Amino acid sequence: MLPLVILPTYNESENIESVIRRIRVALPEAAVLVVDDSSPDGTALIAERLGKELGQVEVMRRPAKAGLGSAYRAGFAWGLERGFEAFVEMDCDLSHEPEALRSLIAPLGEGVDLVVGSRYMPGGAIPNWRLHRRLLSQGGNIYASLMLGLHVTDSTSGFRAYSADILRRVDLGAVRADGYGFQIEMVHQVLEHGGTVTEVPIRFVDRVEGKSKMSGHIVVEALALVTWWAFLRAARALLGVLRPATTAAAGARPARRTRAAGRLSPASARKPMESVPLVPFATSETPATVGTSATVGTVDAATTALTTGESSARQGSARQGSAGQEKASEQEDEGESGDG
Repeated sequence: MLPLVILPTYNESENIESVIRRIRVALPEAAVLVVDDSSPDGTALIAERLGKELGQVEVMRRPAKAGLGSAYRAGFAWGLERGFEAFVEMDCDLSHEPEALRSLIAPLGEGVDLVVGSRYMPGGAIPNWRLHRRLLSQGGNIYASLMLGLHVTDSTSGFRAYSADILRRVDLGAVRADGYGFQIEMVHQVLEHGGTVTEVPIRFVDRVEGKSKMSGHIVVEALALVTWWAFLRAARALLGVLRPATTAAAGARPARRTRAAGRLSPASARKPMESVPLVPFATSETPATVGTSATVGTVDAATTALTTGESSARQGSARQGSAGQEKASEQEDEGESGDG
């Protein structure tokens, strides 16, 4: 399995070298992609230098700060084009410990599509977090799980691994959220596309160097998006209940229209119909022997009787003139009634 670790960066010059070196020790086979949003502190330059020294370190420079979600989407697309089989999301501030990478990607080899590093499952830890921050984070996760039916303890975690297969199935172009919202949306999308999700415990450590990118806007965005997705989920469920009745009503119209084509609608199929003898027709492609000989004989006899009756009527009319028209008419009527 060929893994790619994606590191979105903006002003991470104090951490970028340490995190890349620790990744190389923890997971030597992994390549690293640094997605840098034109950091003014020279983060991209440090990453490029490490790439020359260590190998398997690439830098994607973007013209401006465009958000966490778009950085990961760009990294996924880059890696899929190059045949990577596992994709790791990881913060560059060392709050996600590179030493946990091996256990994070292991379930992918067993067929799991998304592995979430959870702070809130047994074995997970968040040392030195204040109570209000923990309540905000855990409360948001509970809300998302209940509203979207995720059954994941830490859907906002940014330390996770995806299989290439599930990223190909998910429409990444339709994923628009950033920050916490992006992480929740990706769990939701994986489940919506039939993927499997599991969690492994991780230890989350607050950054030591640099400035946090967390903001109130990111939290509000996540809560608003979860509420909207929950509304769409409920609407789809309601449409699923109404659709069978609509389909049945729509299906009845074509059945009625098929009567003109000689087929039976459901209503007419319930009523017995009079038995009408069907007469096969002989064509150049269909031999005259198609059907029963009794039916063919009946048709021939009827045709002969009709011809004889008409001929007798004409002869009587010629012999008797205008005075015998009424009698000729009676003979003609008798000839036609003999067809049955």
